Amino acid sequence: MKVLLLKDPKDKDAGPDPYIKELGLHSFEATLIPVLSFEFLSLESLFEKLSHPECHGGLVFTSPRAIEAIKICLKDNTKKEAWSKSLKQMWNIKPTYVVGKATAALAEEIGLTPQGEKSGNAEKLAEYICSREKPNSSALLFPCGALKREVLPTVLREKGVPLESLTVYQTTQHPQLQEALSSYFSQQGIPASIVFFSPSGVKFCLQHIQKLSGDLINHIKFAAIGPTTAEAMEAGGIPVSCTAPSPTAQDLAAGIHRALHSQNCSLQPE
Repeated sequence: MKVLLLKDPKDKDAGPDPYIKELGLHSFEATLIPVLSFEFLSLESLFEKLSHPECHGGLVFTSPRAIEAIKICLKDNTKKEAWSKSLKQMWNIKPTYVVGKATAALAEEIGLTPQGEKSGNAEKLAEYICSREKPNSSALLFPCGALKREVLPTVLREKGVPLESLTVYQTTQHPQLQEALSSYFSQQGIPASIVFFSPSGVKFCLQHIQKLSGDLINHIKFAAIGPTTAEAMEAGGIPVSCTAPSPTAQDLAAGIHRALHSQNCSLQPE
């Protein structure tokens, strides 16, 4: 059975994409179609703030893209040397909070020691941060996207935990998205399952998928990588057959397997 994953492929240098690999173990034929394109912003401002760890209580990352912004800064040899010599160690005295495993892995790549990766979503990460931070301490630095949800900032604000947000990227539709979707449906047909990985993915793909699927859309089991994406799908009128309890390849593959092989399509941890 075919599964369409609406996400960017994993960096080729890091080996095979874990979602394709895991779905393959369940005998699914998975295909990736990149949905999003990212434009990085305010990189000089970002590194200026990173250059003064003493002004902040720690770091918060709710997206791998925010850490990619730092990696772009570190391509400059002078900045890379400053980071390696002292800044990295100074930040590691402070907490680096991350939302999931992919973000944690990228944080480790630049020498940070992440915590909170089991949170899985912004709500749980906000609770985790509040359980560890004292009110009215130094502000946590939060590099984020232009479309960030307000859940985490709101929870921290209510608990008196200061947060300084800095927009370092904006999300746009991938230039080849429509062409890639049309090509997939004409060559592969209607997939058994389609997986959305972000609310932006729902926004950019939904109309195309409805048009390409026609009446056969009712035969597709739609899956979400997490509750935020599931909410966006439901708001767009898509029935959600399963939501992964945590954003991992294993949980998603197990959920799709269950949804496609049973009448009971709800996915919750057993």
